[in-house]
Amino acid sequence: MQEGERKMGRTKEWLLTRFEREGPGAEKERLWLVLGGGGLKGLAHIGAWRAIQEAGIRVEGILGTSIGALVGVALAAGMDQEELEERARSLQPRDIVRTQRRALWVNGIRSPSVFREELLRRYISESIPVKSWAELEIPVQMNAVELGSGATEWFGKGAREDVAPADAVYASAALPVFYPPAEIGGQYFVDGGTGDALALTRARDLGATAILGVDVGSGPTEDAERVVKGGLVAVHQRVFSIQSGTARRAMLEGWKSPPLLFVRPHLDGYRTFDFEHAAYFIEEGYRATRRALEEELTDLDAAGTGRRVGDWPE
Repeated sequence: MQEGERKMGRTKEWLLTRFEREGPGAEKERLWLVLGGGGLKGLAHIGAWRAIQEAGIRVEGILGTSIGALVGVALAAGMDQEELEERARSLQPRDIVRTQRRALWVNGIRSPSVFREELLRRYISESIPVKSWAELEIPVQMNAVELGSGATEWFGKGAREDVAPADAVYASAALPVFYPPAEIGGQYFVDGGTGDALALTRARDLGATAILGVDVGSGPTEDAERVVKGGLVAVHQRVFSIQSGTARRAMLEGWKSPPLLFVRPHLDGYRTFDFEHAAYFIEEGYRATRRALEEELTDLDAAGTGRRVGDWPE
């Protein structure tokens, strides 16, 4: 047996021991999966799920932000892994991107977004085979930020269930400048990553006794010249990434409990809409998550503190 398979077998044994306790007085462990935002890099979540399933991990709940919300609902709905990966690999610009003509005019700066929302909404609806939260096999929540108040709103099981899953996913993924805000009940919502791109503290608040978080956001450094050459949209996106990354690092540096397995795939240098690298994103999500499970999860609760795994620069 190869070393990786031996470690994975030990990991599964540990998980079965800890997370499948039964009998009177047994305290139920709750492992939550947190999927972050990061544009198409979030397709890595699909590969991460493959590794999680291979390890035999039972997930009690899923929190998703932006593309993490879309993938999270698809996973919770029980979609077949092969179908998920095939849809991701075949994703093309024409499936979710259609430029607002007004954005190309001289006064286009007053346009609400660069892209129109219809294609993304259609893709979301076609990608999640449920119409209500009650149909999901695993509880899911996702976040979006209300433009007026700046407050984070949570949608899904145990939160706002008056909004259809597809509409909530769009709200969570409505990346400012790229897509128009989502209008819900007279309020306007934008991408959940505006407030919290990796909802670890929300998982803790919901009672998670352990968390597996997959971070696909941009890293702390970037080629500034390339950003500037990309124009105002690229500059805006970089500023958005800097703010989000700063918040994520601060949260991780101060993390105490519950135990956290933090997975960060090698995705730096890739952009929000790198369609041509979809296959790599999936496989890198699988590789990074499997490696983290093999090397770290058996010791996750030994120290009783948070643990960071992956390639986040110190």
